Amino acid sequence: MSHASTAVQERPTPPTGPGTPKSGLTSRSLPRLAPVGFAAVAIALSVGISTAAGWHSKVQWGMIAALLFLAISYVATTVVENKRQAKDRLATSIVWVCFLIAIVPLASLLWTTITRGAERLDGYFLTHSMAGVLGSEASGGVYHALIGTLEQVGIATVISAPLGLLTAVYLVEYGKGALAKAVTFFVDVMTGIPSIVAGLFILSIMLIFEIQPSGLMGALALTILMIPVVVRSTEEMLKLVPNELREASLALGIPKWRTILKVVLPTAIGGITTGVMLAIARIAGETAPIILLVFGSQLINANPFEGAQSSLPFYIYEQYKIGEAASYDRAWAAALVLIAFVMILNLVARGIARWKAPKTGR
Repeated sequence: MSHASTAVQERPTPPTGPGTPKSGLTSRSLPRLAPVGFAAVAIALSVGISTAAGWHSKVQWGMIAALLFLAISYVATTVVENKRQAKDRLATSIVWVCFLIAIVPLASLLWTTITRGAERLDGYFLTHSMAGVLGSEASGGVYHALIGTLEQVGIATVISAPLGLLTAVYLVEYGKGALAKAVTFFVDVMTGIPSIVAGLFILSIMLIFEIQPSGLMGALALTILMIPVVVRSTEEMLKLVPNELREASLALGIPKWRTILKVVLPTAIGGITTGVMLAIARIAGETAPIILLVFGSQLINANPFEGAQSSLPFYIYEQYKIGEAASYDRAWAAALVLIAFVMILNLVARGIARWKAPKTGR
């Protein structure tokens, strides 16, 4: 009877030396806050170099700091860790630098609007119009333009939301063949048309039928701009609904239209609402169609179906065109009101999306 060998084989000792790759247990690594230190060093060096060279442009300072940050990150990671980690950190640093380059102009614009607009924004500004106020006077408000924006955007939403929703339901649930392809093509084309083209289209109809300018005409132009956004966002939300839900409903003998109404739409209602809110925010700042079709007014006109109206974008353009210090202050304050209006819509959309999101677990 043979016995198995019980001899223990010795494992070879791993090689050591300057050219040996570092193992995962013994390799060194930079601390988590190392990028913050790299950024601080890069900023300090950038300020020193720019000051010594006599450069006063903040843009030059930022670009030098960004390049120094990338170089310091790569070199330090190569020395402490290895080249593979250095390349990974370099790619991450490039992403962060690009993010900051994109966010700095937006933050600067927002900060400038807040600081300039807050000087004039108060209760009086929100509750008075420009009736009888000269452009050089410091009085006057934005009340008439705010009413016009709310009515025009409201009418456009009432028209666009049902049409966009039904179109998206057709494309996702029923659309097949040439008609669906044609609808998809025209929706894609309408998504990219300039706002002035929509305004000219409605203006041509007004000239043919001799229709006077009103808030309704501006709302129709905004409708043309809003429909493709609603269709696209709603279509994507409906595609995210699992087919298993549809199949389970149909397996119980429920008609397709009722499945769409009771299963598909409630599941996607959060995303649909978000898309509609974003579409409203997109048209709220349109100026060109309003200039063509609404004509603007200094008086309060609460009837969007008759007579000229104003709106927040038109009011900003109008006050800037006057060219007085007081009108510039009113333009900045109106811009701040418009930004606040858009931000509120975005917050409401996020809240509704979170509230209506399907429950995924206990």
